Amino acid sequence: MWEKIQDEIVQYVEDYPRTHQTPTRWRRPVMGVADAADPLFPALKEIVGPTHALPEDLVPGARSVIAYFMPFTEDVVKSNIEHEPSSAEWAQAYVDTNQLLTDLNTHLCAFIEAAGYHASNLPPTYNYDEENLRSDWSHRSAAVIAGVGTFGVHHMLITESGCCGRIGSVVTDMPLPPTPRPAEELCLFKRKGICGACTKRCVADALSIEGGVEFYDKWACNHQLYGIMVHRGFPGADSCGKCMVAVPCAMKAP
Repeated sequence: MWEKIQDEIVQYVEDYPRTHQTPTRWRRPVMGVADAADPLFPALKEIVGPTHALPEDLVPGARSVIAYFMPFTEDVVKSNIEHEPSSAEWAQAYVDTNQLLTDLNTHLCAFIEAAGYHASNLPPTYNYDEENLRSDWSHRSAAVIAGVGTFGVHHMLITESGCCGRIGSVVTDMPLPPTPRPAEELCLFKRKGICGACTKRCVADALSIEGGVEFYDKWACNHQLYGIMVHRGFPGADSCGKCMVAVPCAMKAP
């Protein structure tokens, strides 16, 4: 069944630009499955916040969490290297990918339910508390637990296809075999103590490494997304992405 679900996801993404007339294209999705009973899920109540949901909160009797990463194409990534605001291509890709994930989740839930199981239908974004910037369901964290990738210093998910893209997830009571997690960190700084290119790329001064310790100012990052990008004429494109481009992990795992 996992092979059928992967084929369904890949085909849906491949057909999407034609069926929905989007200028954005995507590379092949990176997909994985986590056991809903994995002890890392309860740990997210400490890491992310006490209101972070458990899989069983979303689907009673949850057995599996499916996560997928939609990698941007090289032209979109390169377009966002110069200047401070995100490029028009990056902003468009962000909006189109959010809609893709919304539609894919609906499609995948219907596919799972047709097989006799239940599934969640979670929005790809905006499911967080605006006061403390804590999410009630972190797609990125679910993807890490599902073996799709590991976190970088920039707090983005680094996958075998890099970090430039968007993430979605679905919780289901369908039993699926968990996929293995990467054997080592994919971030060069976390693995070898080198690189840190994303900290130099950040235009909001939200990232830094001091004495070998990484720091992330989520408030400064959030201000760049909403206070800068949205107010500069990119409605719905609350994405910066500067720390994700022109770095070793942009298009592949370094």
